[in-house]
Amino acid sequence: MTEKWYQLSVETHRRYGGKISVIPKVPVRSIEDFVIYYTPGIAEVSRQIHKNPEMAFELTSRWNIIGVLTDGTRVLGLGNIGPEAAYPVMEGKALIFKYLGGVDAIPIPIRVRTPEEFIFVAKALEPALGGINLEDIESPKCFYLLDKLREELKIPVWHDDQQGTATATLAGLINALKLVGKKFSDVVIALIGAGASNIYTARILIKYGAKPGNLILVDSKGILHPERDDIDKMMLENPWKYKYAIETNAERRKGGIPEAMKGADVVIGASRPGPGVIKKEWVASMNKDAIVFALANPVPEIWPWEAKEAGAKIVATGRSDFPNQINNSLIFPAVFRGALDVRATTITDEMLIAAAEEVAKFAEEKGIHEEYIVPKMTEWEVYVREAATVAAMASSQRVARIPRSYNEELEIARSIISKSIKTLEILMREKIIE
Repeated sequence: MTEKWYQLSVETHRRYGGKISVIPKVPVRSIEDFVIYYTPGIAEVSRQIHKNPEMAFELTSRWNIIGVLTDGTRVLGLGNIGPEAAYPVMEGKALIFKYLGGVDAIPIPIRVRTPEEFIFVAKALEPALGGINLEDIESPKCFYLLDKLREELKIPVWHDDQQGTATATLAGLINALKLVGKKFSDVVIALIGAGASNIYTARILIKYGAKPGNLILVDSKGILHPERDDIDKMMLENPWKYKYAIETNAERRKGGIPEAMKGADVVIGASRPGPGVIKKEWVASMNKDAIVFALANPVPEIWPWEAKEAGAKIVATGRSDFPNQINNSLIFPAVFRGALDVRATTITDEMLIAAAEEVAKFAEEKGIHEEYIVPKMTEWEVYVREAATVAAMASSQRVARIPRSYNEELEIARSIISKSIKTLEILMREKIIE
């Protein structure tokens, strides 16, 4: 079945020549309109921006444009395949940004050799963009780039593999724990994989109320703990992982995945594609009403039915063909919609937590159950509400250039997102897009 989808994807991309294009947003009734849109009228627009560069957000499309920036060093499950091969993934991201968030995103795969070159390119691009979405960058370089660019740029910089996945995971876990009647402060959580996704997930879970000592992280060499042979090397080469080797795992468990999962209430897999990375007997060793998030793509660490057979109460994956898809596509279009609309200078962890709570609340209002803990991507109203929550939180934290309330952003986001969806529907109906 997978081979069938691979073939169809190649054929579809060849037929359409990619997935996105640029279309005008202003009326063109005659050549005289270009007197306004281009020369000579445009000179006054440029003069005003020269006097005040912030006017670029008012007088150009910069307010709604982000760059999807990658060096192609860790693309999906394919590894370091380079910037050219990363392009179709970035273009797919841009399509989702537009359809679900009304955000104009541009794929920008770049050929750079060092983190410093990457930072130079990102800073050089800042005048053209309202935000930057970092994508598919190897660990631990991705941590350094996110920290450095958030520090140096005055536009939102986001790494979806870190922040997006962590936010989606938190949203799902909020409702999963409600269903099994457990509290964040009480549960033991095993995080399988200690790369971009789970390192930031640990950070967000702790901020939300999980006890650091109750988190047990596992990388390719085993459970993180302060006595590991490579702890000094980790401190020098990956201080982000080192932090959690020191601060988590209060029991000082040692070993690998089975030892981490024994007696745990939750397991969050963000490691390598399965199946077989997580075994049924390890799920059976978890506490009663266990929660299993097997998020590796394209194949989860354990098949959902195997986890259920082993006693898991709630199971989630990253795939749309199984119940409970925990996917950052639920997060990034709306977070950027809200951040762009208030001209945010950054995206804070509090904005992410607010987004996760709104996603969880939306699903709860619909009626959560074991096979519905987060909304589906087709429930587009969740993106509107999420954007409004993010904008309101940015405003309350004073990182918004144009502060807006929840209700103000609700109407703005609904208008922009619905227009994006309707535009595509019209293009398809008129057979402009076949």
